[in-house]
Amino acid sequence: MSRAKGMLLEVSGVSVTFDGFRAINNLSFQIGPAEMRAVIGPNGAGKTTFMDIVTGKTKPDEGRVIWGDTSVSLLGMSEARIAQAGVGRKFQRPTVFEDQSVRDNLLMALKNDRSPFAVLFWKPAAADVARVEEVAATIGLSDELNRKSGELSHGQKQWLEIGMLLAQDPQLLLVDEPAAGMTPAEREHTTDLLKQLAEKHAVVVVEHDMEFVRRLDCRVTVLHEGSVLAEGSLDHVTKNQEVIDVYLGR
Repeated sequence: MSRAKGMLLEVSGVSVTFDGFRAINNLSFQIGPAEMRAVIGPNGAGKTTFMDIVTGKTKPDEGRVIWGDTSVSLLGMSEARIAQAGVGRKFQRPTVFEDQSVRDNLLMALKNDRSPFAVLFWKPAAADVARVEEVAATIGLSDELNRKSGELSHGQKQWLEIGMLLAQDPQLLLVDEPAAGMTPAEREHTTDLLKQLAEKHAVVVVEHDMEFVRRLDCRVTVLHEGSVLAEGSLDHVTKNQEVIDVYLGR
């Protein structure tokens, strides 16, 4: 199966129950290798658990999670192995090394050995330096490479964290509520950045902000009670009566 025709990630018939509560209920989801998808839904719809399953943090009770050209199962893999296979996740709160420069944060991500101690004794090769500069240009932080990360704005920290994911060369990026707490200008840059990334990567954006989702201009998956309630363009799903009842009408 050639990658262009096939799906990068295919989740099928996945369910998981915590203490009698079915958080994910026969969920199926698929995304291609260069595609943007927004995942929306009310609190408790299963959005975080879905990401936990894909990244190996939570093991489902049943179902399949199939990855990549070779159609390997992610279910038997550790979180670290799944990350190495090309799945990157960005949490809602940015976690950067605040005392380190933007450059060092990106170098640490490249190395996969993120301990600041290891970086002190590691000499980056010319290719590493070039890759860091390329990533910095992509995320819009070329002028901030020597700044301490703690001095960055909230939005810039979010971009740095996306850059740290990019430095690991993932094929799929899972991004949790990237627009939260950003200024309008930062949100606009974030929209442009995610769209640019989706030209070469699969990008799944979990987001509450409908205006931000609209600007992403991509296919939308609506989750409700751990299942897919609707899928399609934002206009299509927001006209769906069930979606209006369970989510938009609240």
